[in-house]
Amino acid sequence: MLSTLLSASLFAAVVRAVSFTVGSANGNATSPYQYGLIFEDINHAGDGGVYAELIQNRAFQGDSIFPKNLNYWNPLGGAALSLQNLSTPLSSALPTSMQVTAGNSTGGTIGFSNVGFWGFPVVAGWQYNGSFWVEGALNGNVTIALVSNSNTYYAEASVAVHSSSAWTQYNYTFTPTVSAPNSNNTLNFTFASSSLSGAVNFNLLSLFPPTYKNRPNGNRIDLMDAMAGLYPSFFRAPGGNNVEGLQPPYWWNWTQSLGPLQNRNGYPGTWGYEQTNGLGLIEYMLWAQDLGMEPILALWSGLWLNASSVPQSGIQVYVQAALDELEFLMGDASTTWGALRESLGYGPFQINFVEIGNEDSLLVGSAATYSAYRFQAFYDAVSAAYPNITIIASYYDVNGVTPPDNAAGDIHNYELASQFARQFTLFDNYTSAHPILLGEYAVIAYDAPGVTAVQWNAGAPREFVPVWYSSVGEAVYLLGAERNSDKVIGAAYAPTFQNLNSWAWIPDMIQFDAYPGHTTLSTSYYVVQLLSGTRITENLPITITSGQFGPAYFVAGRNSETGSHIAKFAVYNATANGTSNYPISLSFDGVGPYATGNLTYLNAPMNSTNPIGGNVVTKTVQTVTASRNGTFSFTLPDWTVAILEVGANNAGQGYGYGNPGNRPGWLGPKSWGRDSWNGGGWGNPAQGWHHGYKK
Repeated sequence: MLSTLLSASLFAAVVRAVSFTVGSANGNATSPYQYGLIFEDINHAGDGGVYAELIQNRAFQGDSIFPKNLNYWNPLGGAALSLQNLSTPLSSALPTSMQVTAGNSTGGTIGFSNVGFWGFPVVAGWQYNGSFWVEGALNGNVTIALVSNSNTYYAEASVAVHSSSAWTQYNYTFTPTVSAPNSNNTLNFTFASSSLSGAVNFNLLSLFPPTYKNRPNGNRIDLMDAMAGLYPSFFRAPGGNNVEGLQPPYWWNWTQSLGPLQNRNGYPGTWGYEQTNGLGLIEYMLWAQDLGMEPILALWSGLWLNASSVPQSGIQVYVQAALDELEFLMGDASTTWGALRESLGYGPFQINFVEIGNEDSLLVGSAATYSAYRFQAFYDAVSAAYPNITIIASYYDVNGVTPPDNAAGDIHNYELASQFARQFTLFDNYTSAHPILLGEYAVIAYDAPGVTAVQWNAGAPREFVPVWYSSVGEAVYLLGAERNSDKVIGAAYAPTFQNLNSWAWIPDMIQFDAYPGHTTLSTSYYVVQLLSGTRITENLPITITSGQFGPAYFVAGRNSETGSHIAKFAVYNATANGTSNYPISLSFDGVGPYATGNLTYLNAPMNSTNPIGGNVVTKTVQTVTASRNGTFSFTLPDWTVAILEVGANNAGQGYGYGNPGNRPGWLGPKSWGRDSWNGGGWGNPAQGWHHGYKK
């Protein structure tokens, strides 16, 4: 049914092959097209996800939106648990603690347990580092243990606690010798009831497994490894909707995400739960640093998700907060905020790009206040203080209103696969000097007969995880953007993560739960990995000598660092055009007879998805040899994403590749400089370019 639908909607004639030549001059000599990441704490992607903390509700944080509670904690041995606001709290940021009394215990061992983020991973050889704060009448040993639901003890430690009216932190470590077969485990804190002479209070109970690059308060290794496997170039954080806040007075106040954990307030996240702020501003910067990504700093623009905006009379308070944030990140020790960063043990971080707000065009009235005064207030202040920072507007040409000067735009595009396939040429006629970022994109719904666009009503069917034909549709869209890399900076699939136990948005690129063996790289992940792993730094002109774009879509060019000639392909629904193996012939100007290239392609059953912990995507690598006239000929299966790379040392008889010259903006395959961000007018190339939505 899908093939019939796509055949009728996409192709007017049967095309059984395509041949083309790739020129050597008059290409788009720009910094390379970028593949990057966006992150916000959606689907428990941060707390309970990439942020490696294993204890849920560790500090009893809450507010008027998500009240404080004892969720995820359970008494043991008849103990009684309650929330208390002591006259001397752990800190002003964490005023509420969990009080433990003997309750209805008749003696023996009492205590409490935490269920974690839907379980705890137990891996042999991992050293776990834990800590907790105590105040009150407990004088004895506290045993902390990872215990299965069937009462198997995998690891435990004993800590001597001394009764005190002052808050005291205790630390412990343990290393399991046997791995648990699943994450159905709890973390138990127990002690003899006789060691308790009254009430004892606990707060900020923490447990970390090994973290990426061994960073304290760091990130989960397998999820960081997954992101590293995408070869990302940029990182937009802290969101997304998460930077905005649900309603006044809440917004992602970066100052509350700094320093020791006991000094960090919670934050009512925009996706249905309280966030710890354990992932703070510094942690985002270290995350970008660890994966070699250029940070795009998201600045709050004065818009809440309930559609209320900061009035013009009050916007300067938040503009100053943005300037203070930039000073904190980049200022030296002579500045107020730079000195604070230095006191926390960090040197300056370089910020070259900021985005003001998120999707400011989508709520009723938000575009009007954004264009009337909110965007301009931030733009004027940031550009005056930091003239070398490139500023990105959070919308693209809404209602004829354009960002000023050299600001860029951000398009968020969520579609059907067939829509993306039709958008291969979307950016071809874009003439504005303003570059654009595809800050969020994904296929989110199934193609179906009679459905021509995503249905946003609550009952509309959504893909739970990416489907292979949808991932190929995304590849067509990405190649269409990549062939316009002088106009389009790059793209980021969104959202990145989905906790299989708690999610609010589907589909997502990477699925996971507490058990590392369940981490799943989606079909879309493998598409981005392939396209991102081989970068074109100069798009070259293509002349089609036979056939047309579709069902095979392609872009070609060179890489200035490796000297390679590269062509990228996506074959989308060739079966509907009469062939399941699509013939392709191409030649490069500058690649001669009997040259050899590496052809790598991904393929999977059209309607398949990756099972939990598994992969249906097959990767084929083969050597292709050019004919005596320098033509490469091969076939690609339907529903395929492919790359042909001809190395500089394999370019055939009598040919080689030299550096195309010192061009502004050639900063290497993982850099994108300001040279391609020249100012100019901001045009509206077509209606409907922003297919965004308010999550």
